[in-house]
Amino acid sequence: MASTALAQRIRARIDRTGPISVAEYMTLCLLDPVDGYYPTRDPLGSDGDFVTAPEISQMFGECLGLWVIQSWDDLGRPDRFNLVELGPGRGVMMADMLKTVALQPDCFKAANVVLIEASAALQAVQAKTLGASGVQVGWADTLDDVDNRPTLIVGNEFLDCLPIRQFIQTSDGWSERCVGADGSELRFETDGHTAPESVTTAFPGTHPDPADGDLLEICPAAAQIVDHLRDRFAQRGGRALFIDYGPAHTEFGDTLQAIKRHEKVGAFDAPGDTDLTARVDFAGLAALALQAGLVVHGPVPQRTFLSRLGIEVRAAALLREHEGARPKLLRQLHRLLDEDEMGTLFKSVCLSSSGLPHPLGFT
Repeated sequence: MASTALAQRIRARIDRTGPISVAEYMTLCLLDPVDGYYPTRDPLGSDGDFVTAPEISQMFGECLGLWVIQSWDDLGRPDRFNLVELGPGRGVMMADMLKTVALQPDCFKAANVVLIEASAALQAVQAKTLGASGVQVGWADTLDDVDNRPTLIVGNEFLDCLPIRQFIQTSDGWSERCVGADGSELRFETDGHTAPESVTTAFPGTHPDPADGDLLEICPAAAQIVDHLRDRFAQRGGRALFIDYGPAHTEFGDTLQAIKRHEKVGAFDAPGDTDLTARVDFAGLAALALQAGLVVHGPVPQRTFLSRLGIEVRAAALLREHEGARPKLLRQLHRLLDEDEMGTLFKSVCLSSSGLPHPLGFT
């Protein structure tokens, strides 16, 4: 384990107050304002630690722009609506979405673009990327800071970065897995206590009966987002589209992973200098949304969703315009749609207020 400044601070904290939850560890590693991963760097692209779908091909964001236009129409074509992106990276996806949204001038004019971004470094990159978009772009720290009007929310590879808690089934019940220290090294350990009912009642009811040793992950932050969507959409209506990686059904197992320079590394390798993510429990998310009174569509595999949005048609048009780009475009399609790449591992889910037509891409 590399001894980063953040690793030293985490060990000192554990020495003072005892082990911390996996969620606390993820939060410190990703969001610490001094040594955290996101506030201190641009992690995207070939020179970063990972590549997202919008960075692979312009077609990804362009197709999502069609989803925005149709959803705006479904909301009754409001004169002003929020178009919010969660975790917008370099702003590439929003820029590509807006190219398509501009094909419907009334929708384009009505869009109030807001980016939810914690990284000052990425905010600067986003401002440059979207400088020629033709719309005024605003930033907010949280969804609570976004104006109360009809809202469309898009989050690509956002949910997988939310902090998770991990619990291990024992003969006495669920026990929380924590991050402790063995001398100078960080390690996983259980807290030695049976999780209280106030915690376990929040577990998704979508998992099978556990056996001793089974590990279950929950994401309290996802539940908070669902609560926010419930309250916001009840007032003015709206939709949220999430695209991420994970199983369609709740599964047991440790999915926490660390990525550095496009390679998997240990969860305790260079804390603050590596990205930490976990697979999204789409069944658990859908169950929370249904309990909150939201309408759920999906999840559907990314390849299905993008095909329904016409990505092959868009690719054909680009091929006609740029015949020399055929090898590159075919590689991009393969990466986004093939079942051995992102096509089935990544999924799309839409959470809506009641009374709206079926969203584009889900029928």
